[in-house]
Amino acid sequence: MKKLLPWIVGLGILAIIALWVANVYNAFIASEEEVESSWAQVENQYQRRADLVPNLVATVKGYAAHEQQTLEGVVEARAKATQITIDPATATPEQLAAYQAAQGELSQALGRLLAVAENYPDLKANQNFRDLQAQLEGTENRITIARQMFNETAKAYNKTIRRFPNNILAGIFGFDKKPYFEAEEGASKAPKVEF
Repeated sequence: MKKLLPWIVGLGILAIIALWVANVYNAFIASEEEVESSWAQVENQYQRRADLVPNLVATVKGYAAHEQQTLEGVVEARAKATQITIDPATATPEQLAAYQAAQGELSQALGRLLAVAENYPDLKANQNFRDLQAQLEGTENRITIARQMFNETAKAYNKTIRRFPNNILAGIFGFDKKPYFEAEEGASKAPKVEF
């Protein structure tokens, strides 16, 4: 019996280590799934905005046909924004920055389109335009919330894989840090207002 005792103790220690590794690995997987789920919500909200753009452009086109350059700018920005896709499992900060830049271009183009609409009282009075504008504003708010949620889940994931001794297992199993959405360049500067 005394000869078996070291083997039993050794197997017990190995079992405890194996259970700990399995528990940590499963925590990594659960946290990574949260990041991917929150990323899907970001994409969902950006897609919702992209789906609103053709209707908004068509409505404005009926009232402001000579604003062709602005309308084309919105359509081109939408096309560029919808072409960029990111796999959250392998996303890099550079990919996320490119995605964010494309979405920012669409936001700017939509801003120019809405500014043009101010010159057309009949368009501003059109119920369809007002409904689309309200939906677009709501979608922009949803995008902000989805991005915040993504950043929060990415932060939780990053904390999980970077803590000791989890960081050792994260390195062994290939779990890498997830990037965050960051403020757009110049966002910290107050806009210049001229009258």
